[in-house]
Amino acid sequence: MDLSAPSSLGPGRLVVAAAASPRAFLWLGHGAGGGIDAPDLVALARALPERGVTVARYEQPWRVAGKRVASRPAALDLAWRETAALVRSLAEGLPLVVGGRSAGARVACRTAEEVEAVGVVCLAFPLHPPGRPERSRLDELLLPEVPVLVLQGDRDTFGTAATVADEVAGRPGVRVIPVPGADHGMKPLRSSPLDAHGVADLVVTGVAGFIDAIVRSEH
Repeated sequence: MDLSAPSSLGPGRLVVAAAASPRAFLWLGHGAGGGIDAPDLVALARALPERGVTVARYEQPWRVAGKRVASRPAALDLAWRETAALVRSLAEGLPLVVGGRSAGARVACRTAEEVEAVGVVCLAFPLHPPGRPERSRLDELLLPEVPVLVLQGDRDTFGTAATVADEVAGRPGVRVIPVPGADHGMKPLRSSPLDAHGVADLVVTGVAGFIDAIVRSEH
């Protein structure tokens, strides 16, 4: 299902993969350098409905308008907030888990409380700009007061899985799953222990388990 999502910044777009008997609703945003067709987002949209999770991928207005440069963080957050009512109507009272990849993960973290999410999924969270570890965004990752799952490549130049794990050590609400051999786009090397299919399977399995745990705790 493909829906227009009006906002004060122009129309966004929701692409919904519905579960036949949904137990939860996952709302995902894309990164600043790509769209909702990123391999990890597509893998989740294809696999999770069979596991009882409806997946909605949200395309920001700047992307729908065909612009090449992403909007500033405040504008990304605004469009996401203004889409929340539509998402909640689609979720029909199901537990709402939010997330996204890279910049989309940052949006989800910053707005989790406001949109009443019960969990946050971060795919390739950009902990810092490449080569600039002093410009940490750890405060955003720690904002949600609900469980947070981070799937991070161990070659990610925006912060490796090991770096993210070190930064959140002692924070029981944040779990980090390393993606062996993957970069910021979740792309592995030929010599990596996982190929592209293996990476997708790891992402799907990790997110499915995370959502299952949340659904059990909600009942």
